Amino acid sequence: MRGRVIAGALAAAAVAWFALVVFAPALPAALAAAVYTMGSLICHQLPDRSFHWHGAQLAVCARCTGIYLGACASAFLAPLPPSLYARWGAPSRIAWLLGAASVPMAVTLAAEWTGVWVPSSIVRAATGGVLGIAAAVVLLAAVNYSECLPRAAAAPRPPHPRQPPTPI
Repeated sequence: MRGRVIAGALAAAAVAWFALVVFAPALPAALAAAVYTMGSLICHQLPDRSFHWHGAQLAVCARCTGIYLGACASAFLAPLPPSLYARWGAPSRIAWLLGAASVPMAVTLAAEWTGVWVPSSIVRAATGGVLGIAAAVVLLAAVNYSECLPRAAAAPRPPHPRQPPTPI
């Protein structure tokens, strides 16, 4: 049960952060400044690689926006039964899933850095979204994994007869 509460809180946080990122240009100045500052700690915020809303740049680049949108998938995944996460909660599965989800982003980054291709912001967001969804699954699996493990049956304890104290 504790895992489901944590999963719900993480899902709510993912949705709230995504909303702040997207609506940062329309927020009151102090709150918008805080969101843009937080965004600058984790993102390059290059204008030509970012989405714009009503002429204002979002708080993070398109790739980061895609990652956060993908992480919002946790809001839909969190209510599912923890047993569905048992498959992805094992450390070997986590590494495999995150590695596979990173491939599209790695391909576009390699193509961009070598000058072969300059992906659009939509492509950047899509590859980020794949990784964001995988991260949401992994995070929820990790939170719920312990609840899915079979409980070890407690061995019955043998009765300990009380012995009278030894006389001195």
